[in-house]
Amino acid sequence: MTTTDLTPTDARHQPLTDADKLAQDAATAAQVRRLANHPDVVALRVEKVRTQIDAVIWLGIFLGLAFTMVNVQSFAAAGAATWSLGWLAGWLLDPMVSLVLVAVLRAEQVTARYQVDTGRWAHRTKWFAFLATYVMNTWKSWTHFDVAGVVLHSVPPVLVFLAAETAPVLRDKLTEAVMAAAGTAFTGQQAAAAPATVPAAPAEDSAGEKAAPATRPRRRPARKPAAKPARKLRGDYLADARAAWAPGIEITPAWVRSVCPEISRGTSKNVADDLIADTSRPAVAPVPADQPVTVDQEEAA
Repeated sequence: MTTTDLTPTDARHQPLTDADKLAQDAATAAQVRRLANHPDVVALRVEKVRTQIDAVIWLGIFLGLAFTMVNVQSFAAAGAATWSLGWLAGWLLDPMVSLVLVAVLRAEQVTARYQVDTGRWAHRTKWFAFLATYVMNTWKSWTHFDVAGVVLHSVPPVLVFLAAETAPVLRDKLTEAVMAAAGTAFTGQQAAAAPATVPAAPAEDSAGEKAAPATRPRRRPARKPAAKPARKLRGDYLADARAAWAPGIEITPAWVRSVCPEISRGTSKNVADDLIADTSRPAVAPVPADQPVTVDQEEAA
């Protein structure tokens, strides 16, 4: 077998030129890039990242809760004899608080994936579990003014609290990444489905024959980049929510997201707080133009 036999050939058994090889590489690269940006592929990659993030966060939370268990038991036992009923009951306090916290975090793990707010009571339960664990861990250090002990026993519960508050936000952003990829793919499909411009037929000369097309190609006008939609600011969301609000409607972040579906979870809470502050202000009646303004009205203005 000669070296020529090892040269890549096409279906007609003709050697491929360098241009043909580059064309095949370009087609393969375009196909790989198109599939890599497909919404289903992006969603699969995000799910893998979501699984890794959840595993690491849960591992950190369980390690932090296990570290606090000994201090909570010592606080609950209050010097009771080892293996006594009081000493054994002290081991039940930390798991009781930790299990409730884990249940809330497990529920938020599912609701954050679909960008559903869990409500105020879930946040209050997390805050109470964190504060209870923190106080029971650092009580002895605070009473003895042990600065090193306060720092040592403050790190695990604070880290558990930060992980509990950060995990839903990360899951929410991962869901937004999948939705953004799907929106980009939909925009590309609309652009590809646009009808192509039909070239005009060549004109006829005086003899009735069609004139030959000009040999000089026309220069295509440069395409202008598509204008990106203006990003809505917090004030825009507040204006939309204020227009949709009516007396009797409870203002909550979930209601704000129902009015503005594209708003994020954190911004919806800020908009809800601003709208509550605006609606709670007392309205000031305007003073007629023909009525003189008194000193009290000037001070009120």
